[in-house]
Amino acid sequence: MAEAAQGTQQEFWRPPVQPMEEVVVREPAVSMAEACHRCGTEFLLGSRFCHTCGSNRPAAMSSVTRADAVAVANVWVRFVHQVQSAVKALPLNKLALNKLKLPAFGKMKAPAWLHYLHFHEIKDRVGLSTASLIAFVIGLACVAGALLVGLLTAKTFVDWQAIQFYRVEWLLAATAAFVAGILLKKHERDDRD
Repeated sequence: MAEAAQGTQQEFWRPPVQPMEEVVVREPAVSMAEACHRCGTEFLLGSRFCHTCGSNRPAAMSSVTRADAVAVANVWVRFVHQVQSAVKALPLNKLALNKLKLPAFGKMKAPAWLHYLHFHEIKDRVGLSTASLIAFVIGLACVAGALLVGLLTAKTFVDWQAIQFYRVEWLLAATAAFVAGILLKKHERDDRD
C-alpha cells in the first residue's frame, strides 16, 4: 500500500490552477417556504407537499410581500385600537341600557319542543349514564367529522392519501368513543332468585 502512494505522479498532488477572477458568492434564493402554514411542520428537502398534513408547499414571501404584510398588520392593529377606544368612550351603564329598551333574555320564550333537547331529557329517554352519553355524543361527532372530510377534493394522489388518512383518524376516534361509552354504561342486574 505504501508503495502505491509513492509511485503516483506529482501532478496528482498539486492544487488545481484557478484563474484569478473574483468569485461572487450569492445567497441562495429561497423560492419555497420552509415550514407548513397549516401544521408548522418543516418541509422535506425538495418536497411539494407537507408530509404531515398533505397541504401544498407555498412559495416563500419575498421582502416586498413581507413588508406589505407588516404594513397591513399595522393598519389592522391601529383599527382595533380605535374601535376599542370608541367602545370604551360609550356610556354603557344600566340607565343607558334601559333607555335602549332591549328585550330582556329572561322574558323571551323558547319553543315548546326545545325541552326534548335538554341533556337530562335525552339521558332519561335513552337510558344511558352521563359518561356513557357523553362518549356516545363524541362518537357521533367523530363520525360526522369522517363524513365531512369526504367533502374535501383531492387533486393529486398525495392529497387523496392525506384525506383517507384523516378519515381513518376520525373513524378510529369514533370507535374509541363508542367503546368507552359501552364500558362506561351502567348495567342493571337482574334480581331473580
